[in-house]
Amino acid sequence: MDALGVAVIGFGWMGRVHTQAYARVRHHFPRLPLRPELVTVAEEVPGRAEEAAERFGFASATRDWREVAADPRVGAVSVTAPNFLHREIGVAMAEAGKHLWIEKPVGLTGADARAVADAVAKAGVRSTVGFNYRAAPAVETARSLIASGGIGRVTHVRVRLFSDYAAHPDAALTWRYERERGGSGVLGDLASHGADLARFLLGDIVSVAADTAVFVGERPRPAGATSGHALAAGGEPGAVENEDYVGCLLRFASGARGVLEACRVSVGEQNAYGFEVHGTTGAVFWDFRRMNELGVSRGTAYQDQPVSTVYVGPGDGEFGAFQPGAANAMGYDDLKVIEAYRFLRSVAEGEPYGPGATLVDAVHSAAVLDAMAESAATRAWADVTVP
Repeated sequence: MDALGVAVIGFGWMGRVHTQAYARVRHHFPRLPLRPELVTVAEEVPGRAEEAAERFGFASATRDWREVAADPRVGAVSVTAPNFLHREIGVAMAEAGKHLWIEKPVGLTGADARAVADAVAKAGVRSTVGFNYRAAPAVETARSLIASGGIGRVTHVRVRLFSDYAAHPDAALTWRYERERGGSGVLGDLASHGADLARFLLGDIVSVAADTAVFVGERPRPAGATSGHALAAGGEPGAVENEDYVGCLLRFASGARGVLEACRVSVGEQNAYGFEVHGTTGAVFWDFRRMNELGVSRGTAYQDQPVSTVYVGPGDGEFGAFQPGAANAMGYDDLKVIEAYRFLRSVAEGEPYGPGATLVDAVHSAAVLDAMAESAATRAWADVTVP
């Protein structure tokens, strides 16, 4: 089995999740032809990279991500740094010949995502993007059901992504709330997942009509380095520059219609992500908080047709690599293990493996976000133009 040196750039929560996925991937996929080895971790916050190296077993640590590009031991890189760094780091790693696992939204705009995609294509390296919800076995099963005509011709879909991580008014004013570093707020953070899920299930989105809002206009500035969604009570107040909420109408190339709604300040909602897809003869429903279940309605009744709960099992997606029978639970971190597996498998085979997201998918998602921002600014429908 060949060893592949891997590096992680940015070691907040997502950097840890990537690292643990690399450590677990061969436990669940023992026939994987590559063995990932944790070579180095880069994080600019003093002491954090060294702590990560000691805790998780990286061979070395650095505060400068540029050292990763120059490190001959590194064959693949996870980019889990803040959004405003995605383009610079992603392009640099591709140009250095490193395979790339990069978190969404891959920069701040469609142009950023396209720049990274072009660099990856030119370098001939493999890539994947952290649209992890498409890796859920139930989501893959729903996609297959839709594609096979199991609910008839799709008429409309509703995608929702509600969270309360920014609901507290004392949540620290980090880069996430700045236009220059965080980009389009909840659009890039949550709606990017929604745009990818909608396209994954129903195909290309061609136009949108969106409305956005900021509901918490000021937040306290943190006194020092933060992690996650920390509070900073008493800090100097600063303006929130990007969106807390987006509501959007979607038109698909297929003729289907959709609604996508995302909010980061939804009190009482914790990771309330999911979709409802309706067709001419049935429907399929998924809620991330019940990740291993699908609600399915199909038949010929049309009216008063019942909905059945279906528990995914070993024949669905990669479920069998984690659990031996239906209704045994999988969790969020398992989705990242699936991402790691498909990424490493694509590196080994030299072409994309499975339905995991690539940089092409990231470009499409970013184009939808750009159209949403345009629509909200002009108060009119906007066409989705893929850069």
